Amino acid sequence: MLRSSYLLLSFLVGTATAADPTITSTAGDRSAVAVTVYNDGRGLVREERVVELPAGVTELRFMDVAEKIDAPTVHVATLEGGALSVLEQNYEYDLLSPEKLLEKYVGQTITLVVQKLRDNSTIEEELPAKLLSTNNGTVWEISGQIAINPNYNRVLFPSVPENLIAKPTLVWLVEAAGTGRRRLEAVYLTGGMSWHADYVMALDAPEQQAGLQGWVTVDNQSGTGFENARLKLVAGEVHRAVPETMEMRRMERMAAAAPAPMQEEALFEYHLYTVPRPTTLKQNQTKQVQLLDAPKITMAKDYVLRGGGGYYQGAWRGGAAKENIQVFLKFKNSKDAGLGMPLPKGIVRVYKRDSSGSPQFIGEDNIDHTPKDEEIRLELGNAFDISAERRQSDFQRIADRVFESAYEIKIRNHKDSPVTIRVIEPIGGDWTVLQNSHPFTKTAAFEAEFQVPVQPDQEAVLTYRVRVTY
Repeated sequence: MLRSSYLLLSFLVGTATAADPTITSTAGDRSAVAVTVYNDGRGLVREERVVELPAGVTELRFMDVAEKIDAPTVHVATLEGGALSVLEQNYEYDLLSPEKLLEKYVGQTITLVVQKLRDNSTIEEELPAKLLSTNNGTVWEISGQIAINPNYNRVLFPSVPENLIAKPTLVWLVEAAGTGRRRLEAVYLTGGMSWHADYVMALDAPEQQAGLQGWVTVDNQSGTGFENARLKLVAGEVHRAVPETMEMRRMERMAAAAPAPMQEEALFEYHLYTVPRPTTLKQNQTKQVQLLDAPKITMAKDYVLRGGGGYYQGAWRGGAAKENIQVFLKFKNSKDAGLGMPLPKGIVRVYKRDSSGSPQFIGEDNIDHTPKDEEIRLELGNAFDISAERRQSDFQRIADRVFESAYEIKIRNHKDSPVTIRVIEPIGGDWTVLQNSHPFTKTAAFEAEFQVPVQPDQEAVLTYRVRVTY
């Protein structure tokens, strides 16, 4: 329905005629440009240009727009100058290329330049030839004969067809009330732009504080560059309407010194990050901009041994089983802890200096979009110097769908400092702990958590007995 209305409007207002003057505006006319990049591969471009327009109807060719522009999202307005009406809008993206140029001249005679050897010298000879086809190669009629893919050095064309353009162009048919200079604002969405966040964390020797640097990486594959742009980044999942027609889907596919910190603000249900200085986004360029630099963040180490939910339904066949202790770094995204700003999702890579002072990579983890004052936990791997061994010491079937299991978990600490292991046991069904050597907390409906402290070079043994009804 929307497309039908647009076509009817174009029919009623008419199209540009040969009598209408043509004005071309390029990137050189830009007085300001701002680019907002979203997580979903889209960018919002807002640019201002100053153009001189005559009175009456004019074809305004607005060049140097993104090649992957989503044409239905274009909005144009006059910021300064006389009144201006937009009668029609077209997006021309049939870009000039050798292949396209040959296709436009099928059925016409053009000039082939061939090299020949004459008197021990190479000369060039111009040869008129009619191009018959460009399908899977070229077919020519030359001097009354048909030639397939003949050898030639270059092709001479008399002109570039009007419907081929060098750059993607918005063409507006505008009507101005009077002659004069206008400052126009054009806003549109484009594909081919994306960004993501990356973080680098440097852990101190006591492993109680860390420095955190955040970087955003912006990738511009939109088909054009933006010089001295005000760059903004939106973090969050922006809802997108589902295209209703194949045509709309096709258009969407086309469619050294420490710097000042990136400014952040709430925007609806998302967060907007603004680079504090203009920056240039070149086409086919990946650019990194610093998001944050927090030199001291208070953190803690978390050791976790996590069991399995199937332990409580049957007898354990076999002896003791080795289990890994997971290592996490956790910190609160708060001002008191040294941070306190909404963080876009990304990868956090953690380093620590060895005894010689060289930084070593010790692990990485993903974080989701994280508001301020929320806790962040980074899983870095398994502890090397802490071992665990689990053994089922008893199993009884008390009644139909009622079972009792007893477990013994030995934890040995080979480090030179004490540790506390959180043993998390996922217990299904309706469960009751009958006996336990260490206190536990029911952290969820089907989960018990034991805190097991272990001294340096010592072993601690956690034992418990649980009755489960399924």
